[in-house]
Amino acid sequence: MKAIGYQQPGPIDRPDALVDIDLPRPSATGQDLLVEVAAVSVNPVDTKVRSGGRPPEGEWKVLGWDAVGRVAEVGPQASGFAVGDEVFYAGSIARAGANSRFHLVDARIVGHKPQTISNAEAAALPLTAITAWEMLFDRLDVRRPVPGAANAIVIIGGAGGVGSIAIQLLRALTDLTVIATASRVETREWVLSLGAHHVVDHSKDLAEEVAALGLGAPAIVFSTNNTDHHLKAIETLIAPQGRFGLIDDPAHLSALGFKRKSVSLHWELMFTRSIFGTADIAEQGKLLNEVAGMIDAGKIKTTVTEVLSPINAATLKKAHALLETNRAKGKIVLEGF
Repeated sequence: MKAIGYQQPGPIDRPDALVDIDLPRPSATGQDLLVEVAAVSVNPVDTKVRSGGRPPEGEWKVLGWDAVGRVAEVGPQASGFAVGDEVFYAGSIARAGANSRFHLVDARIVGHKPQTISNAEAAALPLTAITAWEMLFDRLDVRRPVPGAANAIVIIGGAGGVGSIAIQLLRALTDLTVIATASRVETREWVLSLGAHHVVDHSKDLAEEVAALGLGAPAIVFSTNNTDHHLKAIETLIAPQGRFGLIDDPAHLSALGFKRKSVSLHWELMFTRSIFGTADIAEQGKLLNEVAGMIDAGKIKTTVTEVLSPINAATLKKAHALLETNRAKGKIVLEGF
């Protein structure tokens, strides 16, 4: 089967950074589904793994942790799906990714694709929707008030993939005032179109920018990128007993600055449930079905901003390069082999 992979990690401008390969078609066993992939999207995790993740000697590393496709086989222990079902999912970083014609995935972390949008539009959603949902509702518990704090949340990096879906989930499912950060005209317009109540400029002093809104100290801060750069400002702007969550990988992170305010710190990695096979692993499939229902009901929308074709090494290298500019808004999707 067609696939895209690499054997040596490194920068995207290397000729062998990503190459077209042919791999054996797998078969579904246990709780797995075999999915015929129709569309995939690119996430920061793809570029991070490609830059430093080395496969075993002589083997290929296949990336891709967002996919939409049709079920081709159902493992004997898998339930809830039948051959021919259209599905969407993010998969597991502990297994081969979905940049291949056919892909194996645990049925418990798969959702039924939204019916009202295209494959490309659906492919933009799984990883970011799971990340945002788990952070907002499982980690930060955003619907629980912080006494005395402004009923508001600051989303740092509001125009990125995770920020773009987080804004929408917050508007659809909570009464929080959403303050998103963005520094360019096009990204400011983007986050406002998704429902942000306010936009502040993360190229300036965030604490001053948020204070100038006159809302008071926000209860919650969700940082999606550049956390180490903004940490001091977050310490200043967040309310006492507030909650702070992050998803990026700061080189240095000291939580001591939050002690005086008794601020709680929350990490989110959407692969945790699949890596460790947690008792609640099936919650990812459930939340994807909820997201699909919200899409079909018109409560939220896809965050795709660019669709490339076909799914091959050349196109995937272009997508990785675009993502690595750190200037992308929304999601980049590849469609069709």
